[in-house]
Amino acid sequence: MTRVAVEGTMLKWARERAGRTCESLTPKFAHVADWETGELQPTLKQLEAFAKAVHVPIGYLFLREPPEEPVPIPDFRTVADQPLRRASPDLLDTVYLCQQRQEWFRDDARQAGAQPIPFVGSLSLSADVVRSASSIRTALGFHLEAQRRLPTWTDALRRFIELADALGVLVMVSGVVGSNNQRPLDPEEFRGFALADPLAPLVFINGADTKAAQLFTLAHELAHLWLGESALSDACAAEAPTQVVERWCNRVAAEMLIPLSVFSAVHDPEADLRGELDRLARRFKVSTLVVLRRTHDASSLMGDAYWRAYNAEVERLQELSGGSGGNFYLTLGARVSKRFARAVVSSTLEGRSSFTEAFRLLGFKKMSTFKQLSTSLGVPM
Repeated sequence: MTRVAVEGTMLKWARERAGRTCESLTPKFAHVADWETGELQPTLKQLEAFAKAVHVPIGYLFLREPPEEPVPIPDFRTVADQPLRRASPDLLDTVYLCQQRQEWFRDDARQAGAQPIPFVGSLSLSADVVRSASSIRTALGFHLEAQRRLPTWTDALRRFIELADALGVLVMVSGVVGSNNQRPLDPEEFRGFALADPLAPLVFINGADTKAAQLFTLAHELAHLWLGESALSDACAAEAPTQVVERWCNRVAAEMLIPLSVFSAVHDPEADLRGELDRLARRFKVSTLVVLRRTHDASSLMGDAYWRAYNAEVERLQELSGGSGGNFYLTLGARVSKRFARAVVSSTLEGRSSFTEAFRLLGFKKMSTFKQLSTSLGVPM
């Protein structure tokens, strides 16, 4: 049996990069610990299976030392105000996949003679927050009263996405890498990112987060597009990021979803905080953390009292999940953006793209799935 000479340190790096322990891999790779110490070498077949299990290109395992893997867009995620230096394979693969889809859509739009979308890069950090939020709401056709009348956060998020889609934004929402349900995304690592582009502006939202939290993430990432800047974020309404860009986007997003003037008119500072958070979260269809931040902005909850309430609310919300399921074809449209899916399906049916390319971009392998997706999107075969 032929063994492959690889550095044990590279195998250990690949395992730790994927957030795996030796114990978790032992059922499938009985000698993984021996591989890492160099006491035993894997076969090529074993190495290929190991690379697949830890989501690393097999070529990396033949290097002498780990490669640098920077996130290909500005990374504004922090923990205790310190930047996160290592991105997981799930995050990196999600960014790469979205970049590939964006590149395809950009080329398709360019061939169709599309003109640059005017809102991308139309604002700057010096722009007034209130006026900026108002201009974004106006461009989207986002009406607070219409949002309030929607029955659930899911309905509110779906409507918000539809408005962004109609304006030209590719909004992709998924809680897994591509369409691989065995690779869930972690909201604790990132909540979303924006890929600014004049022809194909894109927002990705971590669908494993709560629906209410996803709503704020979308508003935050849209603010990035209006700045014309790509960014990876862990946007949280109740925090005040140290980075100027993130702080501005957080403020604009909060003002977009709950204008402070409107909030002050309906907020009762004498009411029980728990009940008030829930009441206003239902009214505006936002997370309680957004309401908590607006309570602070309205000077109703300050200092240590605010941070105690914030930490308690974060702990409560961590027990919730974003949920999944529903009609597969509707979910697929949300994962890849309905605007993107329509473009790929139309291009394929018109003979400008191959079915192989379409399946790769959309994340499935069956013609029957393509036909059902075409029907659900209203694109005639």
